[in-house]
Amino acid sequence: MIGELYEQALAGLACPEIEHADGRTRPLQVQRWLSGAPGDSSLIDRCTGPTLDVGAGPGRLTVTLAERGVPALAIDITSYAVRLARSAGALALQRDVFGHLPGIGRWATVLLADGNIGIGGDPQALLRRARSLLMPDGKVLAEVGPPGAAAWHERVRLRTPSGPGAWFPWAAIGVDQIGELGNAAGLRVTEIWADSGRWFAALSCRAGS
Repeated sequence: MIGELYEQALAGLACPEIEHADGRTRPLQVQRWLSGAPGDSSLIDRCTGPTLDVGAGPGRLTVTLAERGVPALAIDITSYAVRLARSAGALALQRDVFGHLPGIGRWATVLLADGNIGIGGDPQALLRRARSLLMPDGKVLAEVGPPGAAAWHERVRLRTPSGPGAWFPWAAIGVDQIGELGNAAGLRVTEIWADSGRWFAALSCRAGS
């Protein structure tokens, strides 16, 4: 679980980095999650029908969907993120995507934005779970890495100058891997697009899967 340092970052009390097992670090892009990012609109435009925003954080996408009249639910494992989402006007629950969720089999869209394809460290398992949440003609919208980006899965943690948090599993995949992983999860890629330097894929339920 991401834990206390993530909550501190959302509250503006810390600026943690993501640390990999080999010592590499990169910034945690909290400000983008709080205030929106270029490319969000192209993702939101493709959300049709009831939408489940997985790992929604402060809920910016869920709020925008609600403002457009699209029924949407934000889920996140972090209580503070859920409180922020609710205070911004989102319908939000503190839930693990692999746990008990409302509306199983009745979601038109499952959103995996902001690198959330990495939740749990196993993108194929996450896509399979997303597939189980969808109505028969539903779709997954996932943010992925650009062409040529390598897939990886490992344990990472958040770190500030005062020390690190706990390790947790995470993963990343690029455009080049999403088709194979989707197929294994009972999904097929129907669209790949780029917007403002970000890459996305739409995956629909495969007939007979």
